Amino acid sequence: MANKYLKRMMLLSLAVLFSNCDQATTVQTGLDILAAENFKAFSGKTVGIITNHTAVSRSGEHLVDLLHKNPNVTVKTIFAPEHGFRGEAAAGLHIEDNLDPETGIPIVSIYGKVRKPSQEMLQEIDLLIFDIQDVGARFYTYISTMGLAMEAAAEAGIEFFVLDRPNPLSGYTDGPVLDMDFRSFVGMYPIPIQHGMTVGELAKMIVGEKWFNKAELNLKLTVIPMKGWNRELFWHQTDLKWIAPSPNLATIESAYNYPGLCLLEAYNVNEGRGTDNAFIWFGAPYIKPDELINKLTPQFGNVLKMEAISYIPKDIPGKSWNPIYKDETVNGLAIKPLKPDCFRPVLFGVHLLVAVKELYPNHFAWRNETWINRLWGSRSLYDDIAANQSAQFIVDKYQHELKEFINQSKAYLLYK
Repeated sequence: MANKYLKRMMLLSLAVLFSNCDQATTVQTGLDILAAENFKAFSGKTVGIITNHTAVSRSGEHLVDLLHKNPNVTVKTIFAPEHGFRGEAAAGLHIEDNLDPETGIPIVSIYGKVRKPSQEMLQEIDLLIFDIQDVGARFYTYISTMGLAMEAAAEAGIEFFVLDRPNPLSGYTDGPVLDMDFRSFVGMYPIPIQHGMTVGELAKMIVGEKWFNKAELNLKLTVIPMKGWNRELFWHQTDLKWIAPSPNLATIESAYNYPGLCLLEAYNVNEGRGTDNAFIWFGAPYIKPDELINKLTPQFGNVLKMEAISYIPKDIPGKSWNPIYKDETVNGLAIKPLKPDCFRPVLFGVHLLVAVKELYPNHFAWRNETWINRLWGSRSLYDDIAANQSAQFIVDKYQHELKEFINQSKAYLLYK
């Protein structure tokens, strides 16, 4: 009887152990931390908020709504980034100024003719608040918006708050560091493609490394850290709900693929735009899917599910306008990371570009040389692919600068 009891308890213990391994980690964002304190840090202040639809608390309430109903805080202006305050505009479309229908608060676009708040816009504002869910890739423009707003705050002599949120891709770092000769809105700071930092950590680094256009500027920066997050956590390992930060990153899988598949934007391969599966599907009329799968399987078959597909890109209001190969049948792959903690999207992106060039040399072409140089952060990828260099050669080439960045960034990390 005792043996049966012990056996039963051992089985129960194992069941509990393995169920705990699958349990999501509870994460409180910077917004959750301040909401629990009734936003006392902003009491008596008039604030401007740089935000979009992703600034939601665990209770499902938006930062703007929470502050609007707080009698001790006055929200003067909402500053909207790329895709707009509600996140419904397609990539690259300029956003217009308007009023928030829920609160009547003015919404000022900082993704259009203006990309940095002017000093006039900041009059009567005591502090700026940034709360936007980032994706963890250098060319995702929210971090450029944050940096320019920080610079504007420094020029105006007002405080800047960052309410921190997870890097969905964990703290893993990969890719070349931006050559500042190729600085643009899709790459403003000398960081790798997959930078492995939260927006709060990046803000600290921008200030600490004096990356403002005017190095003499000083900013009073306050980062509200998260509780419960660590650098090994991918988004699906947290208990947070995924809210698409832009129309074409509808699922967390698309975000996991994004740092690599975004490179296709400069190639004559459709990156899934014009479908509901952008950055999960990709293809071109000339691709033979089974051939490409066979080429990529030795390197990625154990961490990535790859399926042959055909699809027709279409215009989708709010998502994609005039995608490459619009209304044509394209053949390609649908990919899904089987092990996100082992999948390296930048590495995959490089192997994919090289494989397409090797398999289809008579069809391969760049859509835009300037764009690939901006996305990669230098012209080395363009030159190396033109020279038929291997994927391993390309990846090896940036390892030294990547290691230097990892060491440089350690001083600004908030999480282990």
